[in-house]
Amino acid sequence: MADELQGKVTIVTGGASGIGRGIVERFVAEGATVVIADVQDELGEALAAQSGSNAVFHHTDVGDQDQIGDLVSTTVQRFGALDVMVNNAGISSPLRRGLFDEDLTEFDRVMRVNLLSVMAGTRDAGRYMAEHGGGSIINLSSIGGIQAGGGVPVYRASKAAILHFTKCAAIELAHYEIRVNCIAPGNIPTPILASSATGADRERLERFEARIRAQMREDRPLKRDGTPEDVAEAALYLATDRSRYVTGIVLPVEGGTVAGKIIARKTAPEGNGTPA
Repeated sequence: MADELQGKVTIVTGGASGIGRGIVERFVAEGATVVIADVQDELGEALAAQSGSNAVFHHTDVGDQDQIGDLVSTTVQRFGALDVMVNNAGISSPLRRGLFDEDLTEFDRVMRVNLLSVMAGTRDAGRYMAEHGGGSIINLSSIGGIQAGGGVPVYRASKAAILHFTKCAAIELAHYEIRVNCIAPGNIPTPILASSATGADRERLERFEARIRAQMREDRPLKRDGTPEDVAEAALYLATDRSRYVTGIVLPVEGGTVAGKIIARKTAPEGNGTPA
């Protein structure tokens, strides 16, 4: 399909790089007008310039809910509408040796950026949409919010909270024809994984990331790496009328990881490949 978002005005937070950039590029290709919200000014401005007249950059620190309010109001004032809100921006918490070594000094910052931004973005976009015929709100969580695991507990907690908040908001805002859904990506190569390592030089950081990526690949049923474009396709579905009867869902985009790990199989004596 083409031009599925023609005439739609969209905000993508954290849109300058990674998954956010993939969503911006896909939405622009489908005809949307996209406001790229990020603190990475150089990357954001470059992406907006590359995207032509259908994209603009707006410096936004999503950890400050006043700036989110300004983002929404500025978007509406400039373009006269807001049809789709993608709350994508997120950061990782530092990766420590174990829970006993966690000092939780990053708790407030991670929760502001990862969770407060989603709650404020949903609220502020919802206020406008409620008075203008509805819309679609898409919140980005992570498989780290679905599956328990060791390491980065603050990050995992923030992403788990997004899942529950999304469902609560979906129930409350359905009355206004506002759909609120959640995407939980996993195994997508972006800078956020490397940012969780602390105090490492580049070579150690690369080894760390390669080791984690290899473990992720081993654990998931689909062996190819996911891409930001894979997540963007899911976001496109949730943004369009194809999902007009879909709200309150959590859509994992992670190669089947949450379905379960692959179990080694034994072949029958006949060698026909039947699991023993």
